[in-house]
Amino acid sequence: MVSGSGPGVPGTVVQFPTRGARQVPFEREELQRILDLYGRMVAAGEWRDYAMDFSKDAAVFSAFRRAAERPQTQIEKRPSLRNKQGMWTLLGEHGQVLKRGHELPGVLAPVERRLLKTVED
Repeated sequence: MVSGSGPGVPGTVVQFPTRGARQVPFEREELQRILDLYGRMVAAGEWRDYAMDFSKDAAVFSAFRRAAERPQTQIEKRPSLRNKQGMWTLLGEHGQVLKRGHELPGVLAPVERRLLKTVED
């Protein structure tokens, strides 16, 4: 916000312009769960980088094997699907849907199983 006594005049409070609706966020517990998995995958040598994208429709966490590649895994939160197939989606490297659900732990299960196989090898 900017302070001013009129539009463009010192002393008036003017709302900072925003583009469109609010962004979909990850809640603290959700992000903690995702980053915990990310840390374990980094320790196993599977992932090396990540990115987060927030729009008015979805929040997306993308994990990369190498920074220059397309994401190996994407975890998408889309609240508009909450009452349908579930707001969580796990996407593979080529954009294929690997798992959908209403609860984050269930959607992350295939990645966690892959992590167990990596540790056992």
